[in-house]
Amino acid sequence: MSTLTVSLVQMDVRRGNPRVNWGRAQEHVAEAARRGADVVVFPELWDGGVAYEKGKDLASSLSGGLFAQVVALARQHNIHVLGSMYEKRGVGIYNSTAVISPRNGVMGAYRKIHLFPLMNENKWLQPGEAPLAIDLPWGRTGFAICYDLRFPELFRRYANDGAQIVIVPAAWPHPRLDAYRTLVRARAIENQCYMVAVNRVGVDEEDGTHYFGHSCVIDPWGETVVEGGEIEGHFTLTVDLDTVAKARRELPALQDRRL
Repeated sequence: MSTLTVSLVQMDVRRGNPRVNWGRAQEHVAEAARRGADVVVFPELWDGGVAYEKGKDLASSLSGGLFAQVVALARQHNIHVLGSMYEKRGVGIYNSTAVISPRNGVMGAYRKIHLFPLMNENKWLQPGEAPLAIDLPWGRTGFAICYDLRFPELFRRYANDGAQIVIVPAAWPHPRLDAYRTLVRARAIENQCYMVAVNRVGVDEEDGTHYFGHSCVIDPWGETVVEGGEIEGHFTLTVDLDTVAKARRELPALQDRRL
């Protein structure tokens, strides 16, 4: 498959309320399937929001709980489902994106490596230890989560591993909109890959944090394919992954590195 049809779900996530978030997620998965999407992508911690202190109560293992329900939903609608959730693994709680396939269930999980200290994420959650790039029906795909965008080494590693697209669930708030947009575009340009960033919207009812959305797809030349605004939205589009090889062939920057 040289093309990928992807749905970006820009949600207002309810803090600490997985029942409400799950209900809305089911509607979005059904809508994405109706639109013919191969994959639907949700924001960071779409299941419970930035409620790190409740992570132990919100989390489940990859083989049970809400993860198992998402697997069943993916199979029901024949669609891949991505987006980070609270994962219980051993004695630790992680911010994890499970790669959920309609045919194979959980194919792997990327656990957020860089935890955000300004919101005490590192106080409540455990950091992941490894990148994840995996071959999916549309091509080799890498994963990152939110704050990871500030660490270019991760994305260069994905480029070296042949990734054509990197999926980034996020929960970036104001006042850092300019930084977010710059970083997503920079990661696409310097690695000549597609970047799919899905950021939540809304105002946290407890601490007042305002999440700005602007979910987007950036192509390997740094051009914006689609970008949302600051309200909820569901954006579906088709990208041609042959553009990655074309960009890397016409401007072979990755081959010209000397360091």
